[in-house]
Amino acid sequence: PRSILQWNVGSYRDISHESLSLFRLLEPQIEILVLGTGDRVERLHPATLKQMRECGIAVEVQDTANACATFNFLMNERRMVAAGLIPP
Repeated sequence: PRSILQWNVGSYRDISHESLSLFRLLEPQIEILVLGTGDRVERLHPATLKQMRECGIAVEVQDTANACATFNFLMNERRMVAAGLIPP
């Protein structure tokens, strides 16, 4: 269902296995997580991305403006998607 949750992340450096646990708990389970890392695309730790894939969740990392557009596109396709967005 459509909902907005507060994600306690202030910077891409705060994105970790623990901070992403919110997205692993959503019901129904999401298939794609779109992460917006601010003004530019930032690299996340490979182990963090791997842990999400092992949970069955694909992760797409983009700058926040493009992450918003991708999220809207995937929602329009009726995909099970969530977005974690850090303001630019």
